Formats: sequence, C-alpha cells, structure tokens
Amino acid sequence: MTISWIKSIRPESAEGRLKEIYEKVATAGGSVHNLYQAQSLRPESILGHDVLYKSILHTGEFTCPGWFLEAVAVYTSVLNRCNYAIAHHGANMAHLLADRERTQKICEAFRNDKPETAFEGKELALLWYTRKLTLHPADMEKADIEALKKNGASDEEILEVNQVTAGFGYSNRVLNGLGVELGNEKIGLYVNIS
Repeated sequence: MTISWIKSIRPESAEGRLKEIYEKVATAGGSVHNLYQAQSLRPESILGHDVLYKSILHTGEFTCPGWFLEAVAVYTSVLNRCNYAIAHHGANMAHLLADRERTQKICEAFRNDKPETAFEGKELALLWYTRKLTLHPADMEKADIEALKKNGASDEEILEVNQVTAGFGYSNRVLNGLGVELGNEKIGLYVNIS
C-alpha cells in the first residue's frame, strides 16, 4: 500500500531514532498515522509535527471548547481541500460535539463555505478570522483582532483559534504536498480510545 508520493518507512521496518519516534507518536491502538509515515525520511520532523499538533488540540486546558477547536481544524482543512485532515478532524469534532444533527449542519456549512448557516456571534467571528488567515494571510490587520474582541472573543480564544488555523495550514500542506492517503487507517482520535 502506498502512503504518499515519496518513499516512506513502515513502522515494522523502522530502526533506531525513527523507531523511537514512531513509538512516541503511535495511537493508543499502536498504529502510526500515514501523515507521520510520509515524513519518515526526516524523523525529527515527525516529532516536531506531533508536538505542535498535540499542543494546539490535545494538551493542557483550553478556553474554547474542544469540539470548536476541531471545527476550526475542519474548516481550515476544507478551505485547503485537505481530505485527510477533514476525515480525521471531522470525526473528532462529531465525537466531541455529540450531536449528529448539529454536526451535519456544520459539515454542510463548511462544504458550502457558509459558516453563517451554522454559527453566529463569537463563534462565527472566529470562523471568519480562520477563513481570512487561511486564504489571505498577508491581508490580516489589527482590525481583525478588534472585530473578534467586539464579538466577545478573549485573547486566549483568539490565540487558540490562531494556533489551530496556522497549525493546520502547515499540516494540510504536508498532507497535500506529499499526496498522503488515508488508506485503511482508522479515522479520528477517539476510535482508538476505549
């Protein structure tokens, strides 16, 4: 099975530092995501990617609800047309939100690039920020932050959304740029827990 458009080293063939890193980034079920296997020729980048990912979505306490940060990851990935991340983080968002109807409404809103059909107020303002930062980063200005604050977003919430948007900009480009395929890996973080 092909992981990406470049050579990759499978976990069962990994040795030395790569093997150590694969063990650190493996899921609770012991598998290594194709995203990381695609970076196997430069093991330290796997570790850096994993630290970044966990720090923006899964480590520590956040001000924004976890499902909303996953929604930001999904929207960023939709805008970047990164199906791998959409699949994984859509599943994570659905699990954390635990509301099938709302999840479907959000996914449809993102597919149509109309977040206003599923969000309002502060959440919608944060998603507009996500959109602009993803598609037009050079156009960001202080007024964008001021608009978020006027809609009730705290500095902590702004930073969290900024970090998820920027982190997924990086991740989406790794995935799309190397042609990383989902293959038969389990989708979402929470399928590997329980």
